[in-house]
Amino acid sequence: MSDSVWLIALKRLDDDARSVKLGEVAELGLAEGQQDFAGDPLRMMLVALEEDSRFPYVVDSGGEAVGVFTLQRGAASLAGWHDDDSVWLLRGFLIDRKHQGRGLGTLAAAAAVREAAKLTERLGGGEAGVVLSVNDRNPAGQAVYRKAGFVDRGEYLGGDAGPQRTMFRAF
Repeated sequence: MSDSVWLIALKRLDDDARSVKLGEVAELGLAEGQQDFAGDPLRMMLVALEEDSRFPYVVDSGGEAVGVFTLQRGAASLAGWHDDDSVWLLRGFLIDRKHQGRGLGTLAAAAAVREAAKLTERLGGGEAGVVLSVNDRNPAGQAVYRKAGFVDRGEYLGGDAGPQRTMFRAF
């Protein structure tokens, strides 16, 4: 297992560096059966780059892109949270199929929470943590988030792919 991941904020890169990272993202793939839980990584990053409320990240390990996620402000109810503004929404989280099972997902999920805390401080928000939803049929994803310190806050029935679990971690 690699002992570290780096989070690369796509919105903070210059155009050339962003293009290089997006090229790496285009090569990321999902394992069999994960298409129900995660979308196309490149498309997710491109959409996030266009919205002010979304902050897209590339997860890097050993000098290469191994995953992606987006932190979104003002959208927590999309994961079954009671309001939109008290926490960040973690969405589009995925680790490339070739890099799964090495602990990188747990490291990246924990790093995402630390990054959300930094964003809150930098942008002056009042968020107190991070929320996400993970499909009931995705026990591996649930385990990753639990290992990263997220706590199950109950069932959420609003997901496109069936029942979800709402999970939360405070800063």
